[in-house]
Amino acid sequence: MQSLTLYVDGAARGNPGPAGIGAVIIDEDENVQAEIHEYIGETTNNVAEYQALIRGLKEAEHFAPDGIKVYSDSQLLVRQITGAYRVKHPNLIPLYREAVALIRSFPNFRIDHIPRQKNKRADKLANQGIDDKLGDKK
Repeated sequence: MQSLTLYVDGAARGNPGPAGIGAVIIDEDENVQAEIHEYIGETTNNVAEYQALIRGLKEAEHFAPDGIKVYSDSQLLVRQITGAYRVKHPNLIPLYREAVALIRSFPNFRIDHIPRQKNKRADKLANQGIDDKLGDKK
């Protein structure tokens, strides 16, 4: 299998508040292979960002790619995954460990921070997850 690109985003209204995750998996030919949007309950934005990464990686595993490149607009998430920042918050430590375990299943992995405007599709999906649960109340 070829390489995949994964865009992830988490959203929480209220921080903590109603939260959703969004992820888009794209192949080398720019074809969308999967889109994910889910409501994940009441939590913080940082937890939602990690949940989006974990859910996206689990979905990407089904394609058995040679490698995966992940894009997120969360600097905290990207810097913690790359090791630039330590994970200190107790709610994030188990999520970080789960993400790292999933990352090990990919032969090649890279994660980069992108500006929010370049992550619109994943952001829209994360918010759709919340809207689906709340009946489009904002």
